[in-house]
Amino acid sequence: MDHTVSLGEFEQLILLAVLRLGNDAYGVSIRNEILVCTRREVSPGALYTTLDRLERKGMVASTTGKPTPERGGRAKRFYKATPSGTRQLATAQRAFQQMLNGLELIGEHHG
Repeated sequence: MDHTVSLGEFEQLILLAVLRLGNDAYGVSIRNEILVCTRREVSPGALYTTLDRLERKGMVASTTGKPTPERGGRAKRFYKATPSGTRQLATAQRAFQQMLNGLELIGEHHG
C-alpha cells in the first residue's frame, strides 16, 4: 500500500514558493511570491493555516528569526521545506504531469 500523503493545489503552491524563496521564506514573502508567479492573492489566514498543516504533516519546518524594530519588536517565522515535503511535492507534480500527457488543452499538446 502506498503511504504517500496527498497534497492539494494550494499546498503545492506554498511548498513551491517556500522552495523558490530559500532562506527568505516567511509569511509576507511567501504570499508575494505566489502573487507574482500566479496572480493569485492569498489571505494571511489561508496561508498560515496551510503552513501549520504542512508543518504537522512534516513537509515544512519553521524557525523564529530575531525580533526587529521595523516589526514592532516581533520576530518573523521562517519556513523551510523538509526532504519529505520536497519528495511529496515532486511525486504530486509527476502525477499531475502524467495526467496531462497526451491531452490537448486550449491549443497546447502535452506529450
